[in-house]
Amino acid sequence: MSIDPRVALASLASALEEHLAAAAARRSDGDPAVEAAFFAVADAFEVYDDALYEAYGEVTPLQVIDGDEDDDDDEGIDDDEDLEILQD
Repeated sequence: MSIDPRVALASLASALEEHLAAAAARRSDGDPAVEAAFFAVADAFEVYDDALYEAYGEVTPLQVIDGDEDDDDDEGIDDDEDLEILQD
């Protein structure tokens, strides 16, 4: 069953609002509310991106970056190179 992209977009907007509220009320660097809100944004974005693609064959210019991709720095790739690749 596919989800309406407008419904998914509303969920993404709500997740972003909740993330902002959690960040503004942060109690520490490892605040679990901020972390939970972070992952809620990532999940809501993926649902929206999938719904957009299913409905219209379109995607956003954004992507959720998995924490495992931080290993690129160990391979000699610096952040400036990563930025240039994403801008192309």
